Order: sequence, then structure tokens, then C-alpha cells
Amino acid sequence: MDFGVPREVRVLEKRVGLTPAGVAALSSAGHTVYVEHNAGAGAGFRDENYENVGGKIVYSAAEAFGRADVVVKVARPTQQEHKLFKQGQAILSYFHLTVASPDLHAALADRHVTAIAYEVMQDSDGILPILAPMSEVAGQLAPIYAGQLLTSPQGGRGVLLGGLPGVARSIVLILGAGTLGRSAARAFVGIGSQVLVLDSDLRRLRMVDEMFGGKVSTMVANEYNLNRMVGFADVLVGAVLKPGERAPILITRQMVQQMREGSVIMDFSIDLGGCVETSRPTSLSDPTFVAEGVTHFCVPNLPAAVARTSSHALNNALQPYLVRMADCGLECALAEMPALYNGVKLFQGKIASQRLAKALGREIEIDMAAIVEQYR
Repeated sequence: MDFGVPREVRVLEKRVGLTPAGVAALSSAGHTVYVEHNAGAGAGFRDENYENVGGKIVYSAAEAFGRADVVVKVARPTQQEHKLFKQGQAILSYFHLTVASPDLHAALADRHVTAIAYEVMQDSDGILPILAPMSEVAGQLAPIYAGQLLTSPQGGRGVLLGGLPGVARSIVLILGAGTLGRSAARAFVGIGSQVLVLDSDLRRLRMVDEMFGGKVSTMVANEYNLNRMVGFADVLVGAVLKPGERAPILITRQMVQQMREGSVIMDFSIDLGGCVETSRPTSLSDPTFVAEGVTHFCVPNLPAAVARTSSHALNNALQPYLVRMADCGLECALAEMPALYNGVKLFQGKIASQRLAKALGREIEIDMAAIVEQYR
């Protein structure tokens, strides 16, 4: 099987779909991996690193896409990449198709592309194996950026996250007790903040309570509690996720108005539309804006800030799926690996996901269960 690894073209997106270790695993099994020139440079991987493990360097995105049966990306394809899709190939990426532009849907359908979305690859036990490492990275980065944004020169409240003897610690409100929420809680607790986690799932709240030995307060995320607590937060972290669906708005503009001037909102649900009414996407080059006196940090691809670590983490999680896909074929791998199966949003250009169909106001166009049944 032939794989393609194009260079990411979104602003400051330095991650790469496959590291040299991932290329080595595929090439050593007899498969060909075409890596675009400098695709890994932003993460510290030189072309020679890929060539030394059997990768083939190509000098255009058109060739990386055009030679591949399977394209391994990180970020959702841009408009300039749509015209490069090859008829009938598979593309793996953080697609977030429920909030993507119609022209991407059209390009995938016109070229009969199978689109596998990392963010909805979900095992039978509910774990999201490809999204989880990026969520962990974002959670660990949260206090680094929040601490800077709270400083006086940045227009923040001028408070220290961990406080000092005789000076109160900052209060951090985290919405969502999933992987990102727990990772952020661990990072903020480590720096000394007072942390409160809200979620609608009591099982997750119990997990947080056990994980931190009662050092993190927990509450049910209902409207009453949100209204009651939002005004106390120095930092509000949105870590709400409904796989394959738009994130629900939990924090209204009126709630934001209750927050103190110079406090910080970090809406990590922004790649699924955001969980704060006043949020809008920003970028690593221009990460913040102020609304209702509150600094908003809404960067969809924050893990790109640590491109090398994030690329390694993505590769570690993704490699078993790619190896199996290469060894026995796409349909066989879909039949054997529930997470890969659940990641299929379009199969050969046809809508294969109920959630995507609902978001688009359309019907499912292909029966995936029937397609993979013969391989089970």
C-alpha cells in the first residue's frame, strides 16, 4: 500500500502526520511512504531522517497526494488541498466535518474519498485513542498560557495562578472531566491553583475525585451551578466534547459578563464550535481577543505549539491502525478495529456517519456494516 505525508499548510501548523518511526514501521513491512519535502521540518525531522528509514521524498503536495492510496494528515485539508485529492483514496485527519465548510464536503464526495476523522475514532470502551494524546497536550499547555494572560502587561487581572503565603490562589473553573479536563486539572493543581471541575457525568466526577484525592472540587454542570460559579473564576477552561457533534453552548454571554475584568476564558471546544457563546476561533499567531472585558483564548490546534512532542504522540497512537490497514487492506482493518470503523465519516465519498448526516440535515448514504461484514 502507498501512503502520502504532505506538509501541513495551515498557519503555524508544524506537526506532521507521520514521524520517521511511523515511516519505518510501514516501509519495513514492504509499503511505500511518500513524504513531501520538509513535511517534518517544523517538528525537527529532516528529510534524511525519513530517507534513512525507507521513506521516499517528493517535492510537491500534489505528488504526496497523487501517489498515495492513504494520505496521513494532521489538520483538516485546506481549500488549496481539495483539488489534490485522488479518486478513491483514503484520507486520515482531524476533520471536524460537522463544522467544516461545504466545499470540503463537496471535494470529498466528488473524488469518492474515504474520510477517517481522528477525533471520532472511538473504541468500544469509549476511549478516543487518537484524540486523547492531543487533549493531554492541550491540558498541560493550559496553565502556561493562562499564567501569561493573567499578567498585568497582558491586560490580565495581575494575579499569580498559585498564589503566595497570605495571598489567595487563583480559581480555575474547568468545564468537562474528560481527558483534556483531567489533564488541565492536573497541570493547574501542580502549579498551585484552586481547581473546580464541572461535568454532567457523575462517573467522571467520581474519577476526578479519586484521581486527585479530594484536592479538586467537583460539581454537576447544570445551569444553576454554572451561573453561581462563573463569576469567581480567574480562568475558565472549556473542555466539553460530544464526539462528532457540535459542542453545546454552556456559557452564555450573560455569564461571561459576570466574570471579572481581565479574567481568562480558554475555549478548547472551539474546534467543534466552542462551548462559550462569545468564543470565535483564533490562531497561534494571534491567539486572543477581548469580549465583555474577558480575554478569550480559542486556538483550535494548540498542540501545534509543541509540534515535536505532539507529532510523536499522534504517531504512537495512530501507528497500529496504519500498520493493520497496510497489511490487510482498508475494509479488513475497519472490520477488525472498532475505533477505525467509528472514525469513518464518508466512505468512497458517501456519508457513512449518522452524526454527520444529522449535522448536515441529510441521510446516511451507505451501509458501512454491510460493507465490512464480509471481512469479519
